Amino acid sequence: MTTRRDFLKNTMLLSAGLTVGGVNLNAAGQKRVSGANRRINLACVGIGNRGGEILNEFDKTGLANIVALCDVDMGAPHTQANMAKFPSARQFKDFRVMFDKMGNEIEAVVVGVPDHAHFPICMMAMALGKHVYVEKPMARTFYEIELLMEMARKNNKLVTQVGNQGHSEANYFQFKAWKEAGIIKDVTAITAHMNSPRRWHGWDTNIRKFPDKEAVPATLDWDTWLMSVPYHDYNKDFHLGQWRCWYDFGLGALGDWGAHILDTAHEFLDLGLPTEVNALKLDGHNDYFFPMSSTLQFKFPKRGNMPAVDVTWYDGVNNIPSVPEGYGVSEIDPNIPPVGGGKIQPAKLNPGKIIYSKELTFKGGSHGSTLSIIPEEKAKAMASKLPEVPKSPSNHFANFLLACAGEEKTRSPFAIAGPLCQLFSLGVIAQRLNAKLQFDRQTKRITNNPFADALLAGTPPRKEWQEFYMIK
Repeated sequence: MTTRRDFLKNTMLLSAGLTVGGVNLNAAGQKRVSGANRRINLACVGIGNRGGEILNEFDKTGLANIVALCDVDMGAPHTQANMAKFPSARQFKDFRVMFDKMGNEIEAVVVGVPDHAHFPICMMAMALGKHVYVEKPMARTFYEIELLMEMARKNNKLVTQVGNQGHSEANYFQFKAWKEAGIIKDVTAITAHMNSPRRWHGWDTNIRKFPDKEAVPATLDWDTWLMSVPYHDYNKDFHLGQWRCWYDFGLGALGDWGAHILDTAHEFLDLGLPTEVNALKLDGHNDYFFPMSSTLQFKFPKRGNMPAVDVTWYDGVNNIPSVPEGYGVSEIDPNIPPVGGGKIQPAKLNPGKIIYSKELTFKGGSHGSTLSIIPEEKAKAMASKLPEVPKSPSNHFANFLLACAGEEKTRSPFAIAGPLCQLFSLGVIAQRLNAKLQFDRQTKRITNNPFADALLAGTPPRKEWQEFYMIK
């Protein structure tokens, strides 16, 4: 386990190293994208399954020139199909080799790999002066996210974007307009919920060890897939989306869907980091993978003239939160995509949120879904007071590329998405330890549990990956 002293030492080395050469790299990056209305040279790391979907979304914008494709399993059917669409793009299994071979040809990097692998790729890309788009959450541990934010601050000419796509859709622009108009104010509580089935439902929660070793698929570079995480023997249940289930690789339902449900409330209510995280319910708690269902409470203090807020998160098919009178029905919303890896499966509630303020109550969904005032009678009474909501000038993918060209600013840069992702990492620590956490927002330390505090940094990276945490 990384000690606090070791981590602070590494952080100081990192901070010292970040300033070296930063100006020249940034200037070169700006020069490469100075031509307006041209395509950005894009490298995509992770091109199967969700990574492949992201790759194709960027291609649809017409603003990207796909110059490199990288995946640890270039021989798999799900990667082969995407490779065939971009025959002129160079192909790599290891992102480090990709940067060595053609770094000067790459302007921006898209990272669509498992949570545990986000950090090294993003750090290397930014160190080389590349703009970065990374799927949510930004990274797996609190301090990996902290270091990514620090790297972005040090290289502030670089464009960053985190893939919570609702931040470029109606959900974002409505919440912003309603907050600025005083419709959303004095919020005191938020209920957030994701009650659709998860991949690991039905697994044995009495697990006492990791799954048995299996043969690694012939085309898969398993060692590079693991990256900085301590070595695990290959098992199919670590791979192809199953990684989301395990504490060692992902951030569970909270990290997967929280960024699509809580993103606008977190930004526009200036929630930042909590002072307390309570694990209220953990059904099927174990030391290896996420519970069957969880109820987590996050407490946020007063912020300026805004009152303290309690955010309560519910996941699990049998862990449905209560809803207020006049809530109405919860039909399948076309703006909410199906749970990754499966079909849309109706649940008692769609993934979404209920926002309680002193005067009004709002219900909303996930991703691009907009809020509505409840009950209906109250909504009708408020209709004439609601401001006009502007339309989005660009989707999340185009927004990133236009920002690379200096024409827009990203709506979910590391500075905004980072604290939200850190919130999820704190929730996962509470899940993992089945514990109440007291958190100091100023020092960014867990003050009541030394072991939980150590988990902010997590286990030390494997030797060959230490350089990503100690840039000299």
